[in-house]
Amino acid sequence: MHLDVKDLRNFYYRSTLGRAAQKVIRDQMLTLWPEAKGQTVVGFGFAAPLLRPYLGQARRVTCLMPGPQGVMPWPAGQPNVSVLCEETHWPIETGHVDRLVVMHGLETSEWPTHVLEECYRVLGPGGRALFIVPNRAGLWSRNDRTPFGYGRPFTMGQLDQQLKLWGFKTEHSQTALYQPPSEKRFWRKTAGFWEKLGHGLPLIAGGGVLMVEVTKQIPAPTRPGLSQRVRKPSFVLQPMPEGLPA
Repeated sequence: MHLDVKDLRNFYYRSTLGRAAQKVIRDQMLTLWPEAKGQTVVGFGFAAPLLRPYLGQARRVTCLMPGPQGVMPWPAGQPNVSVLCEETHWPIETGHVDRLVVMHGLETSEWPTHVLEECYRVLGPGGRALFIVPNRAGLWSRNDRTPFGYGRPFTMGQLDQQLKLWGFKTEHSQTALYQPPSEKRFWRKTAGFWEKLGHGLPLIAGGGVLMVEVTKQIPAPTRPGLSQRVRKPSFVLQPMPEGLPA
């Protein structure tokens, strides 16, 4: 079940906790993808809070928002690049996306396999996708006062298996959001400490969200007939040359 776009907007842009979560996840994304000069960048779900750094450098930025969630104009004060779309049919040409960010789009969808199918379709050769989903072992997935408390949370193994089934190869995986999902002043003031501490913990004891970067695997082309040339063909089925003994 998708959250309403108004609830997502209020959390990420109008609450202290949401702005803190936005910054942590965006900083981790920029560590993986520091720039996108001349590239086509697409977000699906509610990835708008993460895409702003690419607006001035990417060839094109598009923010796809699924119909059950709703859409809002974005970015504020600039030409709109957000589009309302069907979850299972994106208005993007096949193989035209260089960078794809999926947040609040996979775990809340009633058609996750079709979402992954569209992700695979729109990515071009050498393209990369970043999936950001709630961590089943984290505190954020257990708190329904944040968007990460809705939908289906994943373990790293579950997410990795799903992505492999649809032809994606995992290049990098990590967790983020180690600070508690609380608006209380003490936790807000010590958020930086918890994030720094969390990065030193084993992955299994990670934070509130999983971040998995993948590339698109393209199957090797197949052709009819033998896959290898026969170096010494047999003459058994051919006419016997004249002069050879029977």
